[in-house]
Amino acid sequence: MLKDLQLMPGAPLPLATHLQQASASTPQQPTAMAPQPTSWIPQPTAMDPQPTTTPPCTVRDLLPTAWTLRRSAPAQLPTAVDLNPSTSWLQPTGWDLKLKNSNLMTEDQSYKMSPKAKRAKQSLVSEDKENEAIDYSVPIFTGREVNISGITDTEEERIKESAAYVAKRNLFATGEGVSVSKVAKTTSEEEHHEKKSRKVAIRESAERVAMKKTLEETQAFHKKLNQDSLLHAPEFIIEPRSHTIWEKENVTFNCSVAGWPAPRVTWYKNNVPIDVQTHPGKYIIQSRYGLHSLEINECEFDDTAQYRASAMNVKGEVSVYASLVVKNAHYQFWSFAVTPHGYASRFEISFVDKFDVAFGREGETMSLGCTVVINPDIKRFKPDIEWYRNGVPITPSKWVLMQWSGERATLTLTHANKEDEGLYTLRVAMGEYYEEYSGYVFVRDADAEIPGAPGAPLDVQCLDANKDYVIVSWKQPAVDGGNPILGYFIDRCEVGTSHWTQCNENPVKFARFPVTGLIEGRSYIFRVRAVNKAGVSLPSRVSEPVAALDPADRARLKSHPSAPWTGQIIVTEEEPAEGVVPGPPTDLRVIEATKNYVVLSWKPPGQRGHEGIMYFVEKCVAGTEEWQRVNTEIPVKSPRFAVFDLSEGKSYCFRVRCCNSAGIGEPSEATEATVVDDKLDIPKAPGRIMPTRNTDTSVVVTWTEPPDAKELVGYYIESSVEGSGHWEPCNNNPVKGTRFVCHGLSNGEKYIFRVRAVNAAGLSEFSQESEPIEVKAAIGGGLPHAPPSPPYDIVVLESVRDSMVLGWKQPEAIGGTEITGYYVNYREVVDGVPGKWKEANIKAVTERAYRIQDLKENMVYQFQVAAANLAGLGTPSKPSNPFKCEEWSIAVPGPPHDVKCTEVRKDSLVLLWKEPVYSGRSPIVGYYVDMKETEAKEERWRSVNEKPLQKKYLKISGLTQGVSYVFRVRATNQAGVGKPSDVTDAVIAETRPGTKEVVVDVDDNGVISLNFECDQMSPDSKFIWSKNYEPIEDDSRLNIDTKGGKSKLSFKDLGEDDLGIYSCIVTDTDGASSSYTIDEEEMKRLLALSHERQFPTVPLTSELAVEILEKGEVRFWLQAEKLSGNAKANFVFNDKEIFNGEKYKMKVDQKTGLIEMIMDQLEEKDEGTYTFQLQDGKATNQSSLVLIGDVFKKLRDEADFQRKEWHRKQGPHFVDKLGWEVTDECNVMLKCKVANIKKETHIVWYKDDREIMVDEEHDFKDGVCTLLISEFSKKDAGTYEVILKDDRGKDSSELKLKDTAFADLMNEVCRRIALSATDLKIQSTAEGIRLYSYVTYYVEDLRVGWVHNDTQIKFTDRMRTGVTGEQIWLQINEPTPQDKGRYIMELFDGSETHKKTVDLSGQGRAFPLLTSLLHGHYRARVLGGLPDVVTIQEGKALNLSCTVWGDPTPEVSWLKNEKSFVSDANCILKFESGKNVSFSISTVSTQDSGKYSIVVKNKYGTETSDVTVIVTPVSGQTDTAQGHNQNNKTASKKKKTMTASKQKEGGKKDFIKPHVEEITATEETPDPNEMPPVETEKDTKSNQQAAKKTDGKAGVAETVPQPAESLDRQGKKPPEKAALGKPH
Repeated sequence: MLKDLQLMPGAPLPLATHLQQASASTPQQPTAMAPQPTSWIPQPTAMDPQPTTTPPCTVRDLLPTAWTLRRSAPAQLPTAVDLNPSTSWLQPTGWDLKLKNSNLMTEDQSYKMSPKAKRAKQSLVSEDKENEAIDYSVPIFTGREVNISGITDTEEERIKESAAYVAKRNLFATGEGVSVSKVAKTTSEEEHHEKKSRKVAIRESAERVAMKKTLEETQAFHKKLNQDSLLHAPEFIIEPRSHTIWEKENVTFNCSVAGWPAPRVTWYKNNVPIDVQTHPGKYIIQSRYGLHSLEINECEFDDTAQYRASAMNVKGEVSVYASLVVKNAHYQFWSFAVTPHGYASRFEISFVDKFDVAFGREGETMSLGCTVVINPDIKRFKPDIEWYRNGVPITPSKWVLMQWSGERATLTLTHANKEDEGLYTLRVAMGEYYEEYSGYVFVRDADAEIPGAPGAPLDVQCLDANKDYVIVSWKQPAVDGGNPILGYFIDRCEVGTSHWTQCNENPVKFARFPVTGLIEGRSYIFRVRAVNKAGVSLPSRVSEPVAALDPADRARLKSHPSAPWTGQIIVTEEEPAEGVVPGPPTDLRVIEATKNYVVLSWKPPGQRGHEGIMYFVEKCVAGTEEWQRVNTEIPVKSPRFAVFDLSEGKSYCFRVRCCNSAGIGEPSEATEATVVDDKLDIPKAPGRIMPTRNTDTSVVVTWTEPPDAKELVGYYIESSVEGSGHWEPCNNNPVKGTRFVCHGLSNGEKYIFRVRAVNAAGLSEFSQESEPIEVKAAIGGGLPHAPPSPPYDIVVLESVRDSMVLGWKQPEAIGGTEITGYYVNYREVVDGVPGKWKEANIKAVTERAYRIQDLKENMVYQFQVAAANLAGLGTPSKPSNPFKCEEWSIAVPGPPHDVKCTEVRKDSLVLLWKEPVYSGRSPIVGYYVDMKETEAKEERWRSVNEKPLQKKYLKISGLTQGVSYVFRVRATNQAGVGKPSDVTDAVIAETRPGTKEVVVDVDDNGVISLNFECDQMSPDSKFIWSKNYEPIEDDSRLNIDTKGGKSKLSFKDLGEDDLGIYSCIVTDTDGASSSYTIDEEEMKRLLALSHERQFPTVPLTSELAVEILEKGEVRFWLQAEKLSGNAKANFVFNDKEIFNGEKYKMKVDQKTGLIEMIMDQLEEKDEGTYTFQLQDGKATNQSSLVLIGDVFKKLRDEADFQRKEWHRKQGPHFVDKLGWEVTDECNVMLKCKVANIKKETHIVWYKDDREIMVDEEHDFKDGVCTLLISEFSKKDAGTYEVILKDDRGKDSSELKLKDTAFADLMNEVCRRIALSATDLKIQSTAEGIRLYSYVTYYVEDLRVGWVHNDTQIKFTDRMRTGVTGEQIWLQINEPTPQDKGRYIMELFDGSETHKKTVDLSGQGRAFPLLTSLLHGHYRARVLGGLPDVVTIQEGKALNLSCTVWGDPTPEVSWLKNEKSFVSDANCILKFESGKNVSFSISTVSTQDSGKYSIVVKNKYGTETSDVTVIVTPVSGQTDTAQGHNQNNKTASKKKKTMTASKQKEGGKKDFIKPHVEEITATEETPDPNEMPPVETEKDTKSNQQAAKKTDGKAGVAETVPQPAESLDRQGKKPPEKAALGKPH
């Protein structure tokens, strides 16, 4: 079973030592192996075992050197392996060594992918299965052999190991290593080893020669690795701790330090190195595994000192301190506290012989120094000396030297450069006390080699370094030589050489440039030169060395610099993984884009196998899919790449592929379209240049930041003597901030100033010139009283037995500058005689309250206070009233103090105070504020508030403008109200000219800020912000920015914690102050406004809409209210941006705010969501339109239709499609309107695809074509089509007159027919009277109904209706008196009823005609019907019956087959009650078959009814068959009617009546509620036969119209009638 061999923990040891330690822990170690001497070519010995088979030596394309050690006996390890670090050579004893080399060691290296890792063949030395070979992977690393001065041998070795880091990483990346196999030591194997063949010996010798060559190539490569990039300065991880112990005790100082090379730690006592040899047994110094300790045994009093641990390597030195105090067992050593760095509890540090503002030139040596005086002076302890440049600590280097002589601190710039310009600060610290002194150093450009050439660039830095490229940045020089700078050249030099190579052919203007083509693992330095029309500048200072390494590799190297060995041997028998094609990179993005290049960044793929990967970068023009490989020859090793040779102004997309030995992977996701242009604009010029007097040789210049400034590097300031026209730079290193002190000016001269801003894109235009200012000191200004006036109103705020707290008011005149502090003096007064003044404080106090200690109880004292500013100490105040130093025992609180007025306006002010120093015997619960007019008497004091205030401020309103007031404050507790404070100075209620208020503002980024502006400031004025009139201690939620006369307080995230009153006071002014209250309601308003400003929207008049244009084009459009000239629009389809091209025509009209996109046509792939994204400055908006499903299909169909319409209209076409109208003659006219007609245009009509022959040609008059269809009826239903055609094309229009369309047309026809109906007329006929009306023509769809006396007529044989030709009639046979009344004919056209009326009420000429026909009512008739046909089986009984009627009673007779027939025994005939007639045959036979007729007759007429009897011969049972009664009838009775009188039919004599078949409607019973049945064809023939038997002649053929009530009441279409013949 395989096991890992873990190395021993601790400091890195040679490999031989590790293997010896591991071997020592293994039992039964063989002893036959001994160390062998080291040499470049190992010499084989007889003890070396040889394998039976040896795999061939392979040459790999990776850096590390690897050994193959094979074993054949498990659980056995060699006893020793010797590693000689000086030669980087591994010489094993008793091991079989194989070497794998790399072809990357040569200069002409190729970039072929690494081949797949292969498992080495096993070598067996015996047949025993236990001795089967097993592989170990053991990486062996070597460093380079380079002599480095100034470091120890151990450090040199570790440098070599760290330089081989790349080898280690490449080895583990590919999985290659050293195969180690243990070989069992047997006698037979040794004999076999001694008898090895000559062939084996030659092969081994050849392998050693190959190994030697590989090592030489490896060393050559290591020499080119940069040392500095692999090193870093020492850093203490754990610092030693100070101790206080008793005598004779032991103490240990421990510390831990990191650094590369491993730092050397030296211990000091009071800055004297500790020598262990001179004090044997006293000191024990140990260093183990990075942990360092100093042990002091049996400490004595003399061991009390300051101890220092100093760690040093080639990158620098760092020290830490700890103190040891040894106490005597009999007494305390010092009476004051011990600080970490000394004994004194308080130090006074001052500077003497200070350095002033210094001026130098590039290349010169400059020195700064100060003499430091420390009081008290403790010789055993030394101060900490620190130097800072612009607030950044300075570390010693070859450019900067630091020295401390014990009294004087010196800093020397060995070779000054413009990078060294800045504010230098010396900080001297003694424990927790420190003092600082600062002075500015100016470094001007060296003289140019070419007259007129620009100054050298500065601050060259290397950013984002990777395996094969690095971004170099720099700052532009202040001096351009009188001509604009055209650009910059970047040079590189490999560390260890002196050859400089120019990186760019053409000058670049952008102050950042990606340098590519670096060799992995090598270190480089860079410099930059500026060029203008006159020539090239001197080169800049070189950058810090940078190694071409992956950032992850560099980070691992720095975190574990001294451990290239992994500390573990991994033993595995798995086969190496097969090569895996890497996946696509992720997170591809453009991190920088300029006119010259685009920098890409991505993350390696997760799937990449065990070997290294490289990358190919591809590009394409946005909107296309034509991808081109950028790096066609050399793959990229690092996940960064700069793409050059791009067309300025074009948009590009980029993607990246990974590759290794297994192949090239899939591409990454493409980036968004990137425009090749500078994303960073040159800043605009600064504004409001304001110079202010400072000293006799300097001026303070302030300015405002340019608007929309991005990534500002700083500012350059230039000065000029007024009228000279010659400008000189005031600084040569860009300064941050908007304030700068210009030194080196001539006293008494007038200067003007100008400023320009700098960023990577370039230098802005110069600002406007300032107003001239005379150079002279600001403080004093020639006046005799520059220091402040005396303070006044000294009061005692608290008194105890040995101390008193004083308070006073600020001087009325502060001397033109801010007060820096106060000094208090006191003296004793004994029996009214004052003593000498004594100083109460050495250091000035800034508050206007001070506690004086160490006073005598019950002693009377007087006090005086003096104020100080930059001009000096002012005159002390007058001696105060005498105060007795005694314990205050009163219960009420003392007086509040520091009462002052602020924010004075014409009707209000804010009063502030501080709580009493003495609070009484219980806590203070509130305050009362009193006020009165200044001139009023004491009894005029009145309280402003009725209830005590919890806060220490109050806004007092209701003041009278112009009146002077004074105020005081009293504190209260449970015991009562205490003594009032001192009265404030008189304040006049007025708003002074120039007073401004705090203004709240929300900028375009949504940042909420309070802004206060003051134009009354002095050079030393400051803006002081407070919340609820208390100092703002936690500024984590706020940002305060003050520029010139403006101050801005910005909220980072406005919330409930920020509610309150925010006030701002400007010092050194005449009370300039204001405040602003933010409550909950105001907060909500500001947050809403912030969101609106932070995410502004472009207002839209209309959302995204779509319409179809004339040619079938699809137009998407959106209307914005207003757009600026910089407005842009992005067009997105299904989350992917689309661009202007053949398919999409896009337009943005900034003037009208119209954004539109036109597509020629819609295809299936165009279904989805369309979005217009607008951006106008910061404001954005978007509108989307979803076109999917039925919506998209409908739009697409409409577009296709419109496109076809447009093409159709290019030839003859229809303007109005084919339609119909009904003429006044009730004919149907089909018509359409056409256009674009010419003489050759033809028109053809079709019905149901059959051409309609037209006699006349159309003349297209008025562009209208018509087809007239007379007497339109059902037979004319169908599909009509009209076609226009000529040589330009054809067009057609179709009209379907079927179903609903036909019904609509027929309704209109019926309406017109109904409107054409004539008034009702009356006509006498043979049967009775007829009411009739004529129409243009009749169609069956016209429903006809008749109403008698408002009751719908139920039609019977006596009263029926019909149509004859164009005549619609109502026939009344045998009229009776009941038929009198009003008759209405109703014509229903499908939607409307038309009526015609006639009156038969007994008046007028219609009545006599009715009377003459009444007698027909009494004639004889058969009422109850016999069946038409009776079929009966032979032998059965037959019974028939019917009812007759007449007045007088009619006579009844029977006929059989037209012959008289009488009753007999077989056939019984009965006539009973004058109306019931019966016919019975008891047993029928076949002889009884025939036609039987009943004849009824009286004086008014005769009527006959027939029945046919059919007897069938059958056998079986005999049943009686009854005749069907009228309820069982299946058909109507046929009747023959003979009238007594005949009348000729009247009517139109000139109307030609066509011959049509007569159709009548009859009713079998007189029941008025029964619906009239519709006669069938059989009934019609029967009636015709009956008509022939009547007394009169055959009448005119008639048609019975369907009653209208069948539509109204039944709700369905009446059954279709027999077709009417159309007139010819």
